[in-house]
Amino acid sequence: MLYMQKGCYSCHGNKAEGVHKYPTLANRAKGFLAYKLKRFRSKHSDNQQQEMMIPFAVGLSDEDIENLTTFLYAFKEENLGKKYDDSFRIHGDGGS
Repeated sequence: MLYMQKGCYSCHGNKAEGVHKYPTLANRAKGFLAYKLKRFRSKHSDNQQQEMMIPFAVGLSDEDIENLTTFLYAFKEENLGKKYDDSFRIHGDGGS
């Protein structure tokens, strides 16, 4: 599984539940995850903490990103609670 092969679990947990200050990835919107991974692959980040994602994303193909985001969006684990809203849009109202 690509999630394990790429070492995502080391910060985001074996069940993509997020560990310490690293975010939960399970059940996140595919569009959001793909947007972030493609930005990291292009060596762009929103803050210093996210810069650590760049080396992990640089070697990802579009197919890898599609497979990872599908896996993470569809991930099922009973104790993770309900799914995130999957209506992510790149452009919003400017709010935080």
